[in-house]
Amino acid sequence: MLKQPYSKSKPKPNPKHQEGIVLVIALIMLVAMTLGGLAMMRSVTTSTTIAGNLAFQQSTTNSADIGIEAAIIWLENNSSNGTLNSDNPAKGYTASKTVGDDPASAQDWPTVWSTVFVPRGVVTNPTDAIGNTTQYAIQRLCNTVGEQSDAGCAASPAVKKSSPGSSKGAGAENPNVPPRPYYRITVRVAGPRNTVSFVQTTVSL
Repeated sequence: MLKQPYSKSKPKPNPKHQEGIVLVIALIMLVAMTLGGLAMMRSVTTSTTIAGNLAFQQSTTNSADIGIEAAIIWLENNSSNGTLNSDNPAKGYTASKTVGDDPASAQDWPTVWSTVFVPRGVVTNPTDAIGNTTQYAIQRLCNTVGEQSDAGCAASPAVKKSSPGSSKGAGAENPNVPPRPYYRITVRVAGPRNTVSFVQTTVSL
């Protein structure tokens, strides 16, 4: 009589030995998901902060128009009484340009503003409803103070007008309006969250 070969059966795994491993894996997955959620929240918060800062920056740039308009009004009111031939620090006006006047060449607006413009005089406008405070300084683009003809000014070309009743023949046109000097207006706007913007423009009156 043939006997079946003896086979040793393997012991069945005890379910109690696997419960701890499942718990560890679950904890690891939970930690990973928590870290991912925190990273996403931080990314969203950073994006919101950047968007807010850009909005404040744009607001200060737009408010620079207030300073530019105020400076132009002052120039128009004093363009015919000789006031523009000499410096007027109380009104933020300088009748000549000197080294360091151009912030664009220095690439450091805050330093140039504090070391060049402020010592020579600036005008501060009232703070607007948004919380932006505007300051401006005006510089005549001339080499020296004094009359325009003697100051070596950068000026617009003379305007020629026809003589009354003339048929615009040879010699009929004469320069009735002399060259007008250029004025550079630099505006500094300080707003919420320590936002600062600088805007510069050149006008001729």
